[in-house]
Amino acid sequence: MKRLLSCIAVLIWGWVAAPAWSQAYPTKTIRIIAPFAPGGGTDFIARVAAQKLTEAFGQQVIVDNRPGAGGTLGAELGAKAAPDGYTFTLIAGSYAVNPSLYKLAFDPVNDITAVIQMSQGPFIVATHPSLPVKNIKELIALAKSKPDQLLYASSGQGSITQLATELFAMQAGIKMVHIPYKGTGPALTDTMAGHVQLIFGSVAAALPLVKSGRLRGIAVTTAQRIPAAPEIPTVSESGLKNYEVILWHGLIGPKGLPKPILDRVNGELNKILKSKDMQEKLAGDGVAAAGGTSEQFLVLIRKDIETWRKVVQQAGVKAE
Repeated sequence: MKRLLSCIAVLIWGWVAAPAWSQAYPTKTIRIIAPFAPGGGTDFIARVAAQKLTEAFGQQVIVDNRPGAGGTLGAELGAKAAPDGYTFTLIAGSYAVNPSLYKLAFDPVNDITAVIQMSQGPFIVATHPSLPVKNIKELIALAKSKPDQLLYASSGQGSITQLATELFAMQAGIKMVHIPYKGTGPALTDTMAGHVQLIFGSVAAALPLVKSGRLRGIAVTTAQRIPAAPEIPTVSESGLKNYEVILWHGLIGPKGLPKPILDRVNGELNKILKSKDMQEKLAGDGVAAAGGTSEQFLVLIRKDIETWRKVVQQAGVKAE
């Protein structure tokens, strides 16, 4: 009986103490690691989130850029941080690619706590205007008639840009030649110049070039069309059923993050992501607000890791 009463007392204390703990948090500066250099999409979303969380918590939230090895260095640093709620990492979709390309010093699923998916958006399938195709069906037909002759650009060897294009080629049953570049900028420049025929580019980078006529946008890779370019159909509705690639960003913490802190951060960010101001900020970078539960974000990470593992194996993709 004494043991039973002790257990009940512990449970009651936990129910009472957890909300108090959550409300007291945070009591010092919070760090968000951005595993890429300043100026990119990950850095942008990390800084917007930091600003909004600073306002919500009344404690400073700072961004710590730790670029290197395709984002793996910063992600490892975050995974090995103390699980006290004062270090998080803002990851991109490439996080799910890296386990198939690099020998990681941490488990990308079991050594983290998924907090929340922050954003989502598509690639735009963009071609040089001289390429005689205006939709996905025509692109596939041309590629089948000229195997290994169409050149596609990517932001780098082993990049998610390359893998999204290789997945497309695999599902379409076509073969194209990959031309890797040192980043999205030079890849788009050579596509505009006609040195390569097509690119799967982010909305923020590619859409202005499509709008100006320097590139032709023939499809987006998400399941739905995007408000910024509703005239551009999806790959799926254009003839390649079930093809979908989502560019996303999300927040993770170390393994063992206390649930009251996880719930607090997830709850605050869900409120922030529903705000008109946050949605407008993200739309300006060509993406939409996401949100949801920790469990939903973890499912997405697991799913994408498996998807890209199959593409890497079947296409024989190697890291730089």
